[in-house]
Amino acid sequence: MEEEYSVDDPTHLRQEASDFALYPGAQNDASAKDFLDRFPLPVIINALQTKGDVPGLENTLVACLERIFNTKYGASFIPQYMLFVQVGLKADSQIVRSLACKTVTCLLEHFDDNTISPARLIVDHDVYPLLLDCLLNGNEQVAAASMDAIKKLAGFPEGMDIIFPANNNEATHLGNVAARCSSLGRVRVLALIVKLFSISNSVASTIYNSNLLNLFEAEINNTSDTLVTLSALELLYELAEIQHGTEFLSRTTLLHLLCSIISTSTESILRSRAMMISGRLLSKENIYTFTDESSVKIVISALDKILELSESQDIDESESVLEALGQIGSLIEGAVLLLSSSSSPPAARHVIDAAFDRQGHGKQLSALHALGNIAGESRPENKILLHGDAEESLRRLMYITASKSSKLTPSGLLVSVLQQDSEIRLAGYRVITGMVARLWFLMEICSKQEIINIVTDASTETTKIGMEARYKCCQSIHKAFVSSSKLLNDPALAGLAAKLQEAVRRGPYLARKHVEAQPVVVTADRF
Repeated sequence: MEEEYSVDDPTHLRQEASDFALYPGAQNDASAKDFLDRFPLPVIINALQTKGDVPGLENTLVACLERIFNTKYGASFIPQYMLFVQVGLKADSQIVRSLACKTVTCLLEHFDDNTISPARLIVDHDVYPLLLDCLLNGNEQVAAASMDAIKKLAGFPEGMDIIFPANNNEATHLGNVAARCSSLGRVRVLALIVKLFSISNSVASTIYNSNLLNLFEAEINNTSDTLVTLSALELLYELAEIQHGTEFLSRTTLLHLLCSIISTSTESILRSRAMMISGRLLSKENIYTFTDESSVKIVISALDKILELSESQDIDESESVLEALGQIGSLIEGAVLLLSSSSSPPAARHVIDAAFDRQGHGKQLSALHALGNIAGESRPENKILLHGDAEESLRRLMYITASKSSKLTPSGLLVSVLQQDSEIRLAGYRVITGMVARLWFLMEICSKQEIINIVTDASTETTKIGMEARYKCCQSIHKAFVSSSKLLNDPALAGLAAKLQEAVRRGPYLARKHVEAQPVVVTADRF
């Protein structure tokens, strides 16, 4: 059989396969059929197995087979070559192992024979344990291809039964796989869990019920390997980004664990990542449905204590704290907690102080954006103003900060911000956009002609994002102004109202007030 499918001229096969693999654009069923009519799959596979000494042949044939199996016609042959898939998953060559993993993905994506389930073929040929071996022991490309195949397998009911066996003692249960592999293997298992978790709420529920989220806690608790802990935190951040992740993460002790890292870890990079993840998690819309306020207060307290130690902290870490506080404050519930003084001075005081401190550019930028979030710039209109004593706390903190500076008033502080570079100005626009819904702040803005001149001048900004931020700020001031009968009926502010209205009418971009075609009359040249 081997002689029957042997290749007399592997160089010719390599050239033809290269032309097919490098063809620009997608290959279709017709082109795949034409190629396989000239070079049947047994011929290609035999050459891949026996002609490895021909320079460039293996890479070319692997690329060619990838494109063939990515067509429905090519994928229809995969069930007949499951033995090839098995051998490929155990091959010494990393690119062949990667091809075998991708072939499994193609089978699951394109195979449409209703007489047999592709997931059943995976079970019958014991492919899943081999995919796990590729995940744990392959190179980066092989591991990624393996994850993609396993994620695709999870889309089938039979696949879910394979990946999440009912018997927790199964060797292929991901908890048992993680328990017996290297630190790199454990990180890859966590990465696979994140991929599976992202599929749907149902799969996420299965992962939670299988206690697989505990693997993250175990790695984060393991202080013996900082790189592994950092990798686990990075993957946890990805979990927090997933839309349905909040519900399940809030049921674990991960938030308390993150808080512990913030408070006690000696590694600045771990503390910073823990802050970022905590902030991201606590900025999710539905977080307060699943998490009680006391847990959030513990995180806020940990962040507050770091900023209290201002003399010993580095700039990067203080920026991470301010960003985390800003994310927490983006929700109305979080903003209220940041401004609450029920048990200690409000944590928001650090944000407001840093927002108008020009000693560190990055720190001031982070603080201004955080203050914009707390003020409600990113919230819906009906959730900008805060509850209870939080509004009074915000006003008081702004005036306290202003009184400690040479500017003396909040409006003076904002003038200083808007006179700085474009990044700082953009953040300043966000602060004004959120804050101006408060009458006291609107009156501060209207008292400074410099602020009105900047936000109504279309030539102030030269970038699209800057123009749009300035215009949004101008719109917010105008809307708040016309909503206030006290200011609207003040004759002294009539000119200001007209200026705001004209700026809003012109739009955000560099529009000239009068642009008309001008006729040009010249004397005709005569020769």
